[in-house]
Amino acid sequence: MAARDAVSEPALSTRALSKRFGSLAAAADIEFALPEGARYALVGPNGAGKTTLINLITGMLQPDGGAIFLGRDDITALRAEQRVSRGLARTFQINTLFPHLSVLEAVTLAVCERRGHSREWWRRLPAFRDAIDEAYEILCSLMLGDHCRRLTRELAYGQQRLLEIALALATRPKVLLLDEPAAGVPQDESAGLFSAISGLSEQISVLFIEHDMNIVFRFAARIIVMVGGRILVEGTPAEIAADERVREVYLGRKARG
Repeated sequence: MAARDAVSEPALSTRALSKRFGSLAAAADIEFALPEGARYALVGPNGAGKTTLINLITGMLQPDGGAIFLGRDDITALRAEQRVSRGLARTFQINTLFPHLSVLEAVTLAVCERRGHSREWWRRLPAFRDAIDEAYEILCSLMLGDHCRRLTRELAYGQQRLLEIALALATRPKVLLLDEPAAGVPQDESAGLFSAISGLSEQISVLFIEHDMNIVFRFAARIIVMVGGRILVEGTPAEIAADERVREVYLGRKARG
């Protein structure tokens, strides 16, 4: 998955971003920049603060200090839904959402939500033919076109994770955040899932959390390693694999083995 070189403002960046829960510093002076079109991985041991960082970026948590920028815009004070409308999307669990809708209906609903027609789209379905077409194109891009008429609850788990991404893509994001997209997916299916992610438009910047380092090294252009609420190091897969600090705190057992 090749990342496009940054030639302008980062698609997403943070400055001195901090969050505490009592005495625990879940995020401490986090600063990073995600270039337009890049594919970055966010890794670290359990409790490193990865999901807290994603929650801060998406507005699910408010920071104690620092700032978040989407392009040049400071979005630190915006509500989560306002960030989505600006082009920041995150995958979410689909298995409890839309269980009685077909895959195509679920994504069409998300497209109509973006367009402000979510309350009446199903009443005049022919009037929203273009929304249906857009939803179908998204599904085809993620290898779900052949499953568009199945109910969402009938999908295999790996396909459900792809559907989560399809729902996020329906918002037309500039930045897509994926929190362990392969979690629970059988190992022989995870590479296919990330291959679909790799085929996303280069106009979309992707930051993903993943524990499988084989997947990380294969699909990430750069890797951000967090430990104890801080960024330990950032670099290319080769640089991260050779970094003794990373080998000690994150890959230690494998390295010693």
